[in-house]
Amino acid sequence: MSNVDTGDYGPMKRLSTMFSTLQDKLHRDRSDRVLTLPQPTAPALAVTSFFEYLVVVSLGKKRGQGTYEPQITYQFPKLANMERSQREEEEKSLKAILLFCFPEGVNWAPLTEYPSETFSFVLTEVDGSRRNGYCRRLLPHGKGARAPEVYCIISRVACFGLFSKIFDEVEKRRQISMAMIYPFMQSLREAPFPAPGNTVQIKSFIPESGTEIISLTRPLDSWLEHVDFRTLFRCLTDEEVLKVFASTVLERRIIFMAEELSTLSQVLHAVAALLYPFTWQHTFISIVPSVLIDVVMAPTPYLLGVQRNKLDDVIDQSDMLIVDLTEGAENTFITCIGDESTILPEKLQEELLQALCCRRDNSTSEELNKVVSEAFLSFFVKTVGHFSSHVKRSSGRQPGVFQKKSFCKASEHKASQHFVKRFIQTQMFDIFIQEVERRPTQEGFFHKKIAEYQESKKKEKAK
Repeated sequence: MSNVDTGDYGPMKRLSTMFSTLQDKLHRDRSDRVLTLPQPTAPALAVTSFFEYLVVVSLGKKRGQGTYEPQITYQFPKLANMERSQREEEEKSLKAILLFCFPEGVNWAPLTEYPSETFSFVLTEVDGSRRNGYCRRLLPHGKGARAPEVYCIISRVACFGLFSKIFDEVEKRRQISMAMIYPFMQSLREAPFPAPGNTVQIKSFIPESGTEIISLTRPLDSWLEHVDFRTLFRCLTDEEVLKVFASTVLERRIIFMAEELSTLSQVLHAVAALLYPFTWQHTFISIVPSVLIDVVMAPTPYLLGVQRNKLDDVIDQSDMLIVDLTEGAENTFITCIGDESTILPEKLQEELLQALCCRRDNSTSEELNKVVSEAFLSFFVKTVGHFSSHVKRSSGRQPGVFQKKSFCKASEHKASQHFVKRFIQTQMFDIFIQEVERRPTQEGFFHKKIAEYQESKKKEKAK
């Protein structure tokens, strides 16, 4: 995901800083070309279809120059089929999307071999509505040296695994003919988006193979459907993951570095998912395009994914955590503040490590997601799960008022109080507790786990 949120400006202005930075940068570097950026759109309605459109982004050589620039060579459905106002907005968005499909910039040369890779980014409008960009970069079928191309699907749906499978089908058809992609995407566009745990079947004809039926199943745990923790734990040890998590819960500036776009994309989404039921409220760009590298100088919190060859552009920054995801890296933490191992309560750190040891090397993505997510969810249950008892409500429909002081004093363990006092100052906790104050009845997986934990504590006391 190249995603973005903006520090002090709040969650409703996510991506606005990135877009303004992008606009300024493009005006400076390409004075002969003007990019008009998307205006806010209304919040998205309930998702009913898999995607909005597919674009193919290819690299074209600039006239009289030895450099390449990305350009859209195919789109389905065509902009001409959209309403005029929608078409105008999408034309603006597409210019920004180009940068995320080839974030490295113009330094390309024709290739004879290139392993396909899948990555994603998120475009968040200033009104808070989100669209996901899923990308499969591949070398088109042919002979001799040629430039890679990117297939990018724009969707309101956040489900990385599902779109990875869709791209497998797209790539298989691309090796036969571009014309084979259209009927498959048409069938997909007409299919209803399934509810969590349900399956939809897509019929598609392929020459010499006949009609195929592709089954697409949506994960039951919808809040984890955009996440696969495998890459995170392949790149980092359990102890290193805890240090990253500790920095994230205190909303610090964190940069992840890797060569592969897929590694950056998957790791950043995995780190953000560790925060559930809380949500990262600041700048989040899983793959920072070269033209936006100045975003590393922002003074506000961020989670950024930067390709390893840009290390010299970020190393001079202070008061941040820079994590090297490269296999065999000499130092995983290129820079750090130094207190990362002491942020979380020691006892709960040990419990987290024990819980993470329960995962198996041959576990499925769903099994791994369950072990990891429940370990970190348990951490939040034990540190802040008593929040509802400290929301004072008057009669009527007035919102409740959160009692910070009594909440901190009521921490289950004294060792947790220091952490809790720091965590409640974060924007992610503030947004969470505002929602609690507004809604007297709380439901969901987190609240279910809190109830189970409190019930187990009662039984222990009764013994």
